[in-house]
Amino acid sequence: MSQSQPLSLHVPEPTGRPGCKTDFSYLDIHAAGSTPRPPVDVHYQETAELAAGMIRVLDDDGNAVGPWDPGLDRDTLRFGLRTMMKTRIFDARMVIAQRQKKLSFYMTCLGEEAIGTAHALALRDGDMCFPTYRQQSLLMAREYPLVDMVCQLLSNEADPLKGRQLPVMYSEKAKGFFTISGNLATQIPQAVGWAMASAIKGDTKIASGWIGDGATAESDFHTGLTFAHVYQAPVILNVVNNQWAISTFQAIAGGESVSFASRGVGAGIASLRVDGNDFLAVYAASCWAAERARSNLGPTLIEWVTYRAGPHSTSDDPSRYRPADEWTYFPLGDPIGRLRRHLIAKGWWSDAEHDALQAELEAEVVAAQKEAERHGTLIDGRVPSAASMFEDVYKDMPEHLRRQRQQLGV
Repeated sequence: MSQSQPLSLHVPEPTGRPGCKTDFSYLDIHAAGSTPRPPVDVHYQETAELAAGMIRVLDDDGNAVGPWDPGLDRDTLRFGLRTMMKTRIFDARMVIAQRQKKLSFYMTCLGEEAIGTAHALALRDGDMCFPTYRQQSLLMAREYPLVDMVCQLLSNEADPLKGRQLPVMYSEKAKGFFTISGNLATQIPQAVGWAMASAIKGDTKIASGWIGDGATAESDFHTGLTFAHVYQAPVILNVVNNQWAISTFQAIAGGESVSFASRGVGAGIASLRVDGNDFLAVYAASCWAAERARSNLGPTLIEWVTYRAGPHSTSDDPSRYRPADEWTYFPLGDPIGRLRRHLIAKGWWSDAEHDALQAELEAEVVAAQKEAERHGTLIDGRVPSAASMFEDVYKDMPEHLRRQRQQLGV
């Protein structure tokens, strides 16, 4: 009997590290307009090729091509561009505020603005999103007041959440934005459960759950897929594959030899893999999935292929684990630049209008920040009253808490 070869363990590695240009050929990018668009009642098994391919609408010249082109009107496209720009400007200002120690922590969605913006436009009032900490563009698209967002970041006297949440972990029921949890992957079973409840009640509202590529390795993700499939929950399951977790490449979570969207097909769920930097493709895929959910055809899993252009958070230095200029040659480009080119190509936008809007939005964000800072920042220590810790916990306050509040004199 011949001697067996020693076993070896495979550990995925990124195709680029500091000092070494990244090879992005692993992304398997398909030509814009080349992916077919099936009817919404397609059997989940027939979406296997869609889960392995990539839905794209905008070509390199900014033209909308192929069957997924949603044919959006001028005003919607301009609103989408405005929202993405406002999100990026807001992120940049809040990072500066964090460096000035006005807030403790921040997370940008630089490079991912198209996903939340276009997805929000495909949903209806009353639908509920279960986001992670990089979907602030959902709130921007639903025109949530910037002052309230900044107050939450500052944890000041006017913080809508009374200082009970980390910065960026917003909550706004009226805008369909479920409270963010810092625990990874919890949003998926929550979204599925909410969608199941909507179906049980015979309602017409659907849910949209969000997760990053790294968190798909958590058991909550797979549990959510099982429940969504078994009960045909009216839910959209969004996997934002921005290539990196905190410092771990997406292959560590299982994205090396198979797409994240393919996991949905394996779980019995219709699945799509989409260019997440293509505003039109994001909108079209989101509408397709939403219509499927509203038609009692069950869940859809969508993998949004994008790139986290900034640090994971203000506590992260991405230059330690990837090339510092990696985003400049990411093959799917900048979502804002791509939509801008499309609008200009249609004669619906100009460089002068773009510059004017940039200045207008910067002034809007600065004004909101100044208004929020009137209620306090982390520097001056003007935080919600200690009395607030006793509120919104019990319907009828227990006697021991009543005594503690009296002892504090609040």
